[in-house]
Amino acid sequence: MAHIPAQPYDYSLPQIGKFALIIIDMQRDFLEPGGYGELLGNDVSRLYGIVPTLQTLLQTFRDFHLPVIHTLECHEPDLSDCPPAKIRRGKGHLTIGDVGPMGRILIKGEPGNAIIPELAPIDGELVIHKSGKGAFYHTELHATLQQRSITHLLITGVTTEVCVQTTMREANDRGYECLLVEDGTESYFPEFKQATVEMVCAQGGIVGWIGSAASVEAAIRSIGKQN
Repeated sequence: MAHIPAQPYDYSLPQIGKFALIIIDMQRDFLEPGGYGELLGNDVSRLYGIVPTLQTLLQTFRDFHLPVIHTLECHEPDLSDCPPAKIRRGKGHLTIGDVGPMGRILIKGEPGNAIIPELAPIDGELVIHKSGKGAFYHTELHATLQQRSITHLLITGVTTEVCVQTTMREANDRGYECLLVEDGTESYFPEFKQATVEMVCAQGGIVGWIGSAASVEAAIRSIGKQN
């Protein structure tokens, strides 16, 4: 076991095999210029700024052969898994299922729906296709984690206040001990990220812990030396 400096107090990382890295929705349409995120008027460079940190963290997990889970927000081509209310919301000139610069928006298999090349999954890493904001909603994630006896989750990705926070709250309700990697998550709106960080660790860690990628990496190396 190793202890990670965190807020509101140290986070205990259990033995190898009991924890996993989750990288949420690092998709081309959300991060790349010309994608859906930019079409909505967002500065996508804010999200792209965390890519080097995630690359280093991801490589650490790979070096020690630790579980990595990627998620994608996406829908079937016929939109049968997408509530009409989700399609209507936003009232933009393009919405879910429409053809955007990188193919149909939020449709499984379209170019823009893919994970950015810098963080592309490799063989053995689980990819969760989710139709909701949270990674547990109508997915196999909880069952898979239980099968692997994983109890602790290191959570990263975008956006902090939407899919990342939703996933963390879902995990908390299911009994997982969760640490949000603060420099491994980002929002189009800095004030939304800050508010989420404060909410997560308020009241003694009501949802979980907040820590840094470097601290996680150091803890993993420490555990690795013990094995």
